Amino acid sequence: MTILDKIVAKKKIEVAAAKAEISLAELEKYPLYDRTCYALNESVLHADRTGIIAEYKRASPSKGVINAVSSVQEVVKGYQDAGASAVSVLTDPDFFQGSLADLTSAREVLTIPLLRKEFVIDTYQIAEAKAYGADIILLIAACLTSEEIRDFSSYAKSLGLNVLLEVHNEEELNRSIFDTIDAIGVNNRNLKDFSVSLDHSYDLVNKIPDRFIKVSESGISDPVTIRELKQVGYQAFLIGENFMKTDDPMEAIQAFVKEL
Repeated sequence: MTILDKIVAKKKIEVAAAKAEISLAELEKYPLYDRTCYALNESVLHADRTGIIAEYKRASPSKGVINAVSSVQEVVKGYQDAGASAVSVLTDPDFFQGSLADLTSAREVLTIPLLRKEFVIDTYQIAEAKAYGADIILLIAACLTSEEIRDFSSYAKSLGLNVLLEVHNEEELNRSIFDTIDAIGVNNRNLKDFSVSLDHSYDLVNKIPDRFIKVSESGISDPVTIRELKQVGYQAFLIGENFMKTDDPMEAIQAFVKEL
């Protein structure tokens, strides 16, 4: 089994337990469920924003603990103040040490779009995302069928959520394009072996239709890389470990943006 296989297997157990604890009808009564989501494309294309989707991530399967000290609210507020276009928060507990409580904590201090970074395998998780304050959900083509991507993205749009589709290669891209998707991200990290190569972004940029926000994800640690990716057509850049691995993620993003 690859790491992705293990995560998905565990996720099925996790989702079944969550459904047994809190019903969909209960989620729909949460105060945040009825809020209007911020638009990802408006924030990414806003002149005062950088296009950076900055991530709050405590740990990962490949790196172990990255940062177990910095608080979610302090970090995401620092990201927003530095000019991030959106914030990503990991909610997977077993492999990334995240939680839905982190999502709600981030929502309390943000006025920009918030992504629930999660391995979505069930529409229940999309309702959860809305109930806990997310504006954007992530759909990972590597662990979903075309039909699931179509159905999940349609359901998300019915709730007013933005949809970020993540692909790794042309095959995943070609079978996953639907009008219910807002942005397409190319993950430079292979989720099967966790190797990283920016070639994925360069290879796919011209194959992504221009009606979608184009996002390059992972492996970005230098402002020069962002400038180069912008030149070829990317508008947004998901950056995770680069800021979180420092002692002060807020200071790290400020210095990064200053160089931009």
